[in-house]
Amino acid sequence: MTDSPNRRLGVGIAAGLLLLGAAGTMATRSPAIAPAPKVNAGPIARVPAPAVDPSDNAATRTAIFAGGCFWGVQGVFQHVEGVTGAVSGYSGGKKADAEYGAVGSGTTGHAEAVQVTYDPRKVSYGTLLRIFFAVVADPTTLNRQGPDRGTQYRTAIFPTTPEQKATATAYIAQLGAAKVWKAPIVTKVEPNKGFFAAEKYHQDFLTRKPDYPYIVYNDLPKVEALRVAFPQHFRKQAVTVYKIG
Repeated sequence: MTDSPNRRLGVGIAAGLLLLGAAGTMATRSPAIAPAPKVNAGPIARVPAPAVDPSDNAATRTAIFAGGCFWGVQGVFQHVEGVTGAVSGYSGGKKADAEYGAVGSGTTGHAEAVQVTYDPRKVSYGTLLRIFFAVVADPTTLNRQGPDRGTQYRTAIFPTTPEQKATATAYIAQLGAAKVWKAPIVTKVEPNKGFFAAEKYHQDFLTRKPDYPYIVYNDLPKVEALRVAFPQHFRKQAVTVYKIG
């Protein structure tokens, strides 16, 4: 298995051809890291701040979000100020099934997810939720995000504390009442059955391969949307799992 999974190859090729035709050239990756192509910001949902967002003086917390392909979810949260780590992985199923090929079957109960480690004194859990709903994922599409289909691409929140569960549940209700989207929200707050890190080649994918067509077309616009919508929470240098370069 390589770091260019077949499930995204067709979309990546098509996106790459479109981008090449428009720009005339694509950044070429060297043994180091290619410069990220300039992209426009993706969709930004004008979501309100959470009405329920209790303060937390702990030095560190973890949160788990599922929002489609974990490459983009990880890539966005790696650029959030106050986040100290973001790892791609699997949540919702059993440890024995936490493997890319098995999860890709859509039968394991797992969703592609990202475990975010953060300093709640710098960025609150409610703010992470707001970023998630504003720029990371469309909460109205069932088992689908962008070109990816299947239960493994569902949007879900896996709370790691009772306070997170209460905050996430209240915020989804708040967004539903505000009718931010015309369609109903299908994102669920699911029991946290554990988080299992994905294979190494999935980690830091957006940062390592910013010129990969799937990333250019689907995920870099999310990072740019973060910068535009939340400038006070945006960090230019991504925090990565492994040393880059």
